[in-house]
Amino acid sequence: MVEVITNVNSTINGIVWGWPALILLGFVGVLMTLMTKFFQVSHFRYWMKHTIGAIFGERHVTAHTEDKTISQFQSLCTALAATVGTGNIVGVAGAIAIGGPGAVFWMWLIAFFGMMTNYSENVLGILYRKKNSEGEWCGGAMYYLRDGLGSKKGCKEIGIVLAVLFSTFCLLASFGIGNMSQVNSMVNNVNHAFGVPMIWTGLFLFFAVALVIIGGLKRIAAFTEKLVPFMVILYLIGTIIIIILHIGQVPAVFVAIFKGAFALKSAAGGVVGSGIALAMQMGMKRGVFSNEAGLGSSVMVHSSSNVKEPVRQGMWGIFEVFADTIIVCTLTSLTLLSCGTVDLTTGQLTEAAQEVGSSALMGFAFEQTFGKLGAAFVAIAILLFAYSTVLGWSHYGSKACEYLFGTRSIIFYRIIFSGIVLAGALVEAQLAWDISDTFNGLMMIPNLIGVLVLSPQVMKCTKNYVDRKIRNLDVEPMLSMFPEIQKIQEEAVMNGED
Repeated sequence: MVEVITNVNSTINGIVWGWPALILLGFVGVLMTLMTKFFQVSHFRYWMKHTIGAIFGERHVTAHTEDKTISQFQSLCTALAATVGTGNIVGVAGAIAIGGPGAVFWMWLIAFFGMMTNYSENVLGILYRKKNSEGEWCGGAMYYLRDGLGSKKGCKEIGIVLAVLFSTFCLLASFGIGNMSQVNSMVNNVNHAFGVPMIWTGLFLFFAVALVIIGGLKRIAAFTEKLVPFMVILYLIGTIIIIILHIGQVPAVFVAIFKGAFALKSAAGGVVGSGIALAMQMGMKRGVFSNEAGLGSSVMVHSSSNVKEPVRQGMWGIFEVFADTIIVCTLTSLTLLSCGTVDLTTGQLTEAAQEVGSSALMGFAFEQTFGKLGAAFVAIAILLFAYSTVLGWSHYGSKACEYLFGTRSIIFYRIIFSGIVLAGALVEAQLAWDISDTFNGLMMIPNLIGVLVLSPQVMKCTKNYVDRKIRNLDVEPMLSMFPEIQKIQEEAVMNGED
């Protein structure tokens, strides 16, 4: 049975992560960057000031809400909880192990353009969101596919079909990227560091996940806003210490990354890494797995924010990709490449690293510097990262389930989701990652079609915001595609809320 699943998944994976899909992913990112006039660069100081900078100066950004919405900071933390996971540790290690150091360059490149893909998704998410019967905001790719793409002439049925397909793939992906692969990485690293049987770790996680997600988004957001900053800062300190201790290797690391990205020869005469095609494919796949730009997943939590301005939430999307890939994944890469796990002249893992395997490679790297304490530190970091990812993705899956089957179905989804935690503890590691990759790709395609078709709306909304907020022009705000919601949000903006 496992062999059949592996073969079927391998065939589908080869299609959804083939070059046409990767070209589409890159094209949408480049297009949105051009249409917004390189917003991630031209307004770098502005979006940094109004995202991470606003946490320390604008109370409404972090203040807890009384209604069914969550704060902007909580939406970021919940989104980061879902993105800053094992993809930043195990995923990066896997990309380097298979694609060589050059995979890191392609991870950077897809993240640079992915900032604007994620920005566009979140702008559309706010523009097309509505409230459900419980008073909660509902937004995401399924809504802008149905109500946005579906509003185009002759596209109603296409919009509905793509919305259903996206929701179905998202529901299944929540069991893969958001559950099995995360849990599998957790139990393997805990087993490697502490010798705890995988089933016992799986049982512990089952109860730990169930206790939080049964309480819904408000409980998840309240938990992640405390956990995410703590775990990210702690992990970054550990990686920075290792990089400083191996600072002499850093120049050689960057040389290996750029040579490997373009399959150039090293000074020793051999090609650094595994060839440009494999480096590009692994870097892009693992980059998307890590930051989820293009999947349309984090839109579902960003749309639950109490924000009024679509572009304001879009800027949180830019910061999300920046923090996840440009900061966390880069430090993971520099740590792995500087401390001797990879032969920089060939781009291949050392013999000792090959014996460990990519899933425990970061633990091995920390162990080289800090001894057994280092391996234990990484095991705990992966436990926290993956646990937070499971919590974040449980919300994504529940929103997809709500779209397909109604609000009452959510409780059943959460019960099933908790149960699949146990399956993730027992399934073969590589199969868990391969299945996750497949469902990521299946989600990505309908979402990117929606962003592509609705790109003019993103461009108009961005220009509208820049004219009003940066150029101080007297222009009517563009806050929602629905007149009744536009009116309510406009009144709130007039009162100083954004």
